[in-house]
Amino acid sequence: MGGGKETPRQKMIGMMYLVLTALLAMNVSKQILQGYLSVNESLVKSKQNLTENNTRVTKAFEASIGGNAAAKPYYEKALEAQKLISEVDKYISELRAKIVAHTEPTALENEKIADTLNLRRMDKIDDYDMPSHMLGLGEPKNPEKGAFTAYELRMKMSGLHDKLVAMVDAMQKDPKTKFLEDDYQGIKKKFASIKPTDSNRDEDGVKYNWEMDNFYHLPLAAVYTNLNKFQTDLKNVEAEVLQVFSGASGKLAIKFDAIKARVVAPSSYIAAGQPYEADIFLAASSSKLAAGDMEIIVGVDSAAAAGGAKGTIVPVVGGEGKYSVGTGGEGDQEYKGVIKYKNPDGTFKYYPFTGAYKVAKSGASVSADQMNVFYAGVPNPVTAAAAGISPADISVNATGAGVRVTPKGAGKYEFNFTGVGECMVSVSAKTKDGVKSQGPPIKFRVKPLPKPELKIGGKFAPQEMKKGELGMVSGLGAGANGFDFQANFVVLSYEVTGKAKGKLMQESGSGNNLSGPAASILKGADVGSKIYIDAKVKGPDGKTTSTTVGIKVTK
Repeated sequence: MGGGKETPRQKMIGMMYLVLTALLAMNVSKQILQGYLSVNESLVKSKQNLTENNTRVTKAFEASIGGNAAAKPYYEKALEAQKLISEVDKYISELRAKIVAHTEPTALENEKIADTLNLRRMDKIDDYDMPSHMLGLGEPKNPEKGAFTAYELRMKMSGLHDKLVAMVDAMQKDPKTKFLEDDYQGIKKKFASIKPTDSNRDEDGVKYNWEMDNFYHLPLAAVYTNLNKFQTDLKNVEAEVLQVFSGASGKLAIKFDAIKARVVAPSSYIAAGQPYEADIFLAASSSKLAAGDMEIIVGVDSAAAAGGAKGTIVPVVGGEGKYSVGTGGEGDQEYKGVIKYKNPDGTFKYYPFTGAYKVAKSGASVSADQMNVFYAGVPNPVTAAAAGISPADISVNATGAGVRVTPKGAGKYEFNFTGVGECMVSVSAKTKDGVKSQGPPIKFRVKPLPKPELKIGGKFAPQEMKKGELGMVSGLGAGANGFDFQANFVVLSYEVTGKAKGKLMQESGSGNNLSGPAASILKGADVGSKIYIDAKVKGPDGKTTSTTVGIKVTK
């Protein structure tokens, strides 16, 4: 077919290939239709759940009439609406069964009712001709209007919509069945979801209506799923009727207009390393609840509240109680109370509650990320604390760098090190359940002491000194400049070199006190020259370090 002269056999094969390709393009892949099967099964489950829920609400609605006579007319209207909805729902089930029987008769042989049909057990879910003919859409420009057609289904859905709207319109005019304006407008919008509406899209010169959009030239799987979708819409409308009618009657004394996410945890204090547990849920309340509708009383139980006990009244703001109390003593604190709620018939119902919190001693700690450092050779003060735990119940353990831990009081310790490197510190606490770790070990660096510097005339390694100041120096000191720890550095020996009266002189000695000849070099040093002092210094870690300072003599 790509060019050149072909034999009659080649031409015939090419033509057959084109015909086959066209036929394949016209058929809907059954793999693609698997999506309809999944959607259909989800719709069936939704219908079942809605049916069960609507049954429960209906029974509760009926039971409420005994304590609230005003609920009866709303309940009777709800039953009337349910009957209208049920008639259309039953019709759709019958229509679906007839479509299946017309398309795949064997599918009904082992089925008692159409609702038990399972699309996954059918072979002709991709058939798009038979459903259209069954529903009277064989000729889209001239649709049939007989029994069990798409047109008849449209009329029944539209009729149901009109009847429901007329019902609530009449109820709104009767003081005994009146709705709040928002509920009245809201339920009418919900009814609009089941009213058939034409798309009027144009395809090959044909204006598509509701019947064609939902059924014309669609495979059985799609038609079947659309019918289940309509039934689910009906169940949703029924649920809305029950909710709005029962709410308007006073059965639902609280109109839930404020829904928030809430987190309730057993404890407000969690130590690092321990699991955090909480209940997370949606909480509904009414912003219109006032003191006459609900009271929150702390310090009494249900029996005491029913007997008239007052307790502490919690203010209600926006339908929520705002509880606030001062804290004094440390430790676990508990409180209890009751919510006193007014029923529609004027009686009260009591809902008890309890709460708990932990009060810890107030305090503050300051931490810098790069200051987790200890030093070898000097005492390192350490304070350990854990939220909600008394310092007396805390214990500390440390390992690494030759550490030795010495308790110095409640929560106070002294760390001494013989080596350098890393130190891991663990904190534990005594609790009612035994000794518990208060989180993972904390890593500290253990560093050697900084190199000491000589102190001349009370100054660390001065770069220059006046001749008069040098003449007054009689001894040497040493220390770590800028080091905040208390560390004792001792000068073991020294050597002083410099020009005095034009002559280069040198004197040495031991200890930190200068000998007479060494002191005379400083006293007689020439202005403009440099005096050099070399010393050996022993640190608190026992190590000896050599240090040198060069001092320019000024006038």
